[in-house]
Amino acid sequence: MKTSREELLVISAQAGNQAALAELYQSFYKPLVKFAFKLCGHHDWAQDAVQDVWLEVAKKLRKLNDPKAFRSWIFRAVRWRCIDLARKANKLQQLEDSDQQAAEELKSKDSGLLKLIDKLPGLERQAIYLFYLQEFSIAEIAVVMEVPQGTIKSRLNRARKQLKRLIR
Repeated sequence: MKTSREELLVISAQAGNQAALAELYQSFYKPLVKFAFKLCGHHDWAQDAVQDVWLEVAKKLRKLNDPKAFRSWIFRAVRWRCIDLARKANKLQQLEDSDQQAAEELKSKDSGLLKLIDKLPGLERQAIYLFYLQEFSIAEIAVVMEVPQGTIKSRLNRARKQLKRLIR
């Protein structure tokens, strides 16, 4: 979705337009579920996290001061919800390590490069996923992951080097 269209939908949804909120939901649901799945490795958890976040979005969207920040805001909320779900299930380690179930499901669906990305450590994998597959800017990734932009650049650089080694 184009940024200007997204901003207009956010403003309209903040004003109470349910159709605008529904369109935002339709545009962001699949990318958010994919992102959540990359984080927690369970389809059920991913869908639960995204649904929980959308319930909060419906309640708190009016509090968002900058409509341009919506995409970063919602991806960050999904990231935190995945962390919360993992903590509740006493499986925080799954956010850092590749989950075997996720790896098996992705083997049947994804290309070789995506399989290699899944072998990266958790933080580098998240940065690569957001940068290349979700086309986030470095600034947006920094907001989502709550670290400085320089840290994101370092993680992307480290991930690229690791991918080069894995390809050889």
